[in-house]
Amino acid sequence: MPEFTLYFTLGCHLCELAEAELLPWVAAGNIEVILQDIAEDILLVELYGVRIPVLQNCATLAELNWPFGHDELRLFLPA
Repeated sequence: MPEFTLYFTLGCHLCELAEAELLPWVAAGNIEVILQDIAEDILLVELYGVRIPVLQNCATLAELNWPFGHDELRLFLPA
């Protein structure tokens, strides 16, 4: 199953929206999403602090920056 990392932080309403957009793919068993709170790592804060939420393909390291919805996810995620 393809793995993706969602970079987020607690209390980020955009991050909550991104997670909700991903739920149908996760529920269908199409992908696995690892939630990574950037607040736990200073390097992640430097990389993603002003860009979260960001979805990263763990295999290719390709990233999808917010804002994204169903159409953008359909193109980014495996069929």
